[in-house]
This record gives sequence, structure tokens and C-alpha cells, in this order.
Amino acid sequence: MRILHLPKWYPHRYDDQDGDFVARHVAAIAAQPGIESAVVFAAVARGPLPRLIDADIDLAGPVPTWSYYYRARPTGLAPLDKLLKLLLWLLCQRRGLRAVRRHWAGRRPDVVHAHVLLRPAALAWWLRARHGIPYVLTEHQTALLPANAGRLGQARRWMVGHLVRRAAASLPVSHDLARALAALGGANPRTVVIPNVVDTELFYPPADDQARRQGLLHVAAFNEKAKNLSGLLRTVARLRATAPPLPGLHLRIAGYGPDEVQVHQLAATLGLLATGTVEFLGKLTPAQVATEMRRAAALVLFSNYENLPCVLIEAQASGLPAVATRVGGVPELLSSDRLGLLVPPTDEAALAEALRTVLTAPAGRFDAAALRARAVAEFSYPAVGRAFAAVYARILGL
Repeated sequence: MRILHLPKWYPHRYDDQDGDFVARHVAAIAAQPGIESAVVFAAVARGPLPRLIDADIDLAGPVPTWSYYYRARPTGLAPLDKLLKLLLWLLCQRRGLRAVRRHWAGRRPDVVHAHVLLRPAALAWWLRARHGIPYVLTEHQTALLPANAGRLGQARRWMVGHLVRRAAASLPVSHDLARALAALGGANPRTVVIPNVVDTELFYPPADDQARRQGLLHVAAFNEKAKNLSGLLRTVARLRATAPPLPGLHLRIAGYGPDEVQVHQLAATLGLLATGTVEFLGKLTPAQVATEMRRAAALVLFSNYENLPCVLIEAQASGLPAVATRVGGVPELLSSDRLGLLVPPTDEAALAEALRTVLTAPAGRFDAAALRARAVAEFSYPAVGRAFAAVYARILGL
């Protein structure tokens, strides 16, 4: 089977972690026997370009990839540039599709796999209409969840519903997102929930489970609207002020993003940096994140909204319990209090109590073996790859 991947987000020359969850899906699929994959990706450049369009072409890796970049301000006139950028995106896709076909000796893909609405799915729909190639759609966006969907215009809502319904299969990463798509008109009878993937060879429990009793870990983008890191910092500050002191109250924060300066300033204002209660680790590689997870007593996410956070799946592969908010697909991951604790979003009192529970929990309170076993069975590269391959085979009647 030849599978052409059209992602909206994908690791690129400006950020090797942007859209890495899509890249993991692609890698899981490519590792399946009998599947040949290729990726065509195009995005606005985040820096100067020597020409209107530039490209990075990787034919040496396991998945041939054509990545294109086009200027953010082709003319400097905002209304004109908006139209030109759409045309440049289409031109990049056209170049990529032709390059893939040459790479495949003139053969077209058997299935087009669009990752994230709208443009990739719209192009996949056109390829189906023009060449009869079926397409499937994997969706990740929190923008389509009920908390955010009210901001979508009528035309965009119609497009979401139309493109999801026309797909040969809709493959959201959580049941919660499947319901959100249906509410937007995207009820597809061929919906199969296929979750995000984790590298279970990189993320694994420590040899000595007692070595992990070293405080809390937070790994996420610095995006206050979504992640509410300020609420977590305020909660930690209140716990630090209680008497007697809470043992193990130490928060290590990994990540980067647009609100980084704001979050650092708040931590300093609350006195969390001077006391060493909070440490900022910056951007970490996946291997460094895995090491941090083997050190921590619990992962904590106090998000206002989520889809199916990869970091929670990585924690499970590491045998690490989590405290997280009851939003999006998170309850699907923390379906038992032996796996972690759920709190309402924005409820700092409930968060404080949950953090107190995980930091004072007796040995065996959380089931590290069950966490690890579930991650391997449901979220590993082989498990997720097989799930996608089964969908393709069913579509093609194989």
C-alpha cells in the first residue's frame, strides 16, 4: 500500500518538535510491513527565504519527505498576502505531489492520509474527486472542541462537517474529539478512534520505582489559555505556605512557548524560584523528557482544555501517575484512580488536594505496572501502526 501523508503540522526547519505527534503517527504507519509512505508538507516560513519558495527534501530517512516553505509577506500588503499565501501553499503541494509520483515511478497513492483540518483534508477531497483516491482524516485540534468551536465561522463549520463526512474513514485521536466532530456536522459512520503514539522503548519505568519519588513534573507548551500554568504555580505557592511543609513539594517545568516570560515572572513573584520550589528546564529532547519522567513522583497538567495529550501517554509508558483536569480525552487515559487523579479545570483547591495525595501516597497506591502495560498495548508504535494498517486494508478491500 502506498500512503501519501498530507499534514497541517509537522516537524520542520524552524521547530523540530512542532507537530511531532503527527510525525509519530507517520512513523508508526511506515513501520508496518507492506506499507510505503511519503509526506508532503508546506508552511509559512518563520524566517527570511532566499526565494519565494524554498524546500527541504529528505529521501534518506524511512519516510521520504518533501517540506516546502513560502514567504510570510510576499508583497507586504496584508489583504493581498493572505490570498497569495493560499496560492503559494497550493503551488507547494502541487510540486510535492508531482515529486512523490516521480519517486513512486509514476504510480499514484492508494490512500491519501490528511492530518488536521482544513487545507490538507480539502486537498485530499480534491484528489478523491479528480483521481478517485480515497482519503482518511486524522484530527488533533483542540480548536474543534466545544470550548473553542464557538469561534468557528459558519463556512468553516460547514467545511469541517463536509470533509469529515466525505472521508473513507474519520480517525480522531479520542472519543471526545469524535463527539466534537459529530457536533460540527462531521458524523462519519466509518469513525475509528486511533490514539496518539508513544515510543515505549524510550519511555519506560525506572529500574527502582522508589527512585522516582522526587517531586512533580510538568511538560507542555507555555500557552496560558490552554495549559493554565499560572493556576498550577499559584497552587504550588499555597501548598508551600502550609504547615507542616508538604514533603516532596518540588515542581520541574519543561517546555517553551509564547507565554514563557509571563510564567517565569509569576514564579518569581510568588517566591517559587528563590526557594527552589520550582525549576524551569527549558526545551527538552524526548530522551531528556523520558529521564525526567523516571525521576518524578507524578506528572501534573492543569489544562483548561486538551485533546489526548501525548505527555500523559508518555507518563503512562513510564509507569508514572498523573494529576490532570477532567477535560477532552484526558478521562479516557485516567479511567481509574489507580492510574492518576482527575480534577475540575480551574479548581485550584481540588488541584492542591490531589497534589497532596500523590506526594504523600503510600507505595502501591498507583499501579505502575498497569500504566506501563496499557501504554504498550494501546499506544506503542506497533499497536497504533497496526490500527492504521487495518483501516487502510478495509478501505482497499484487502
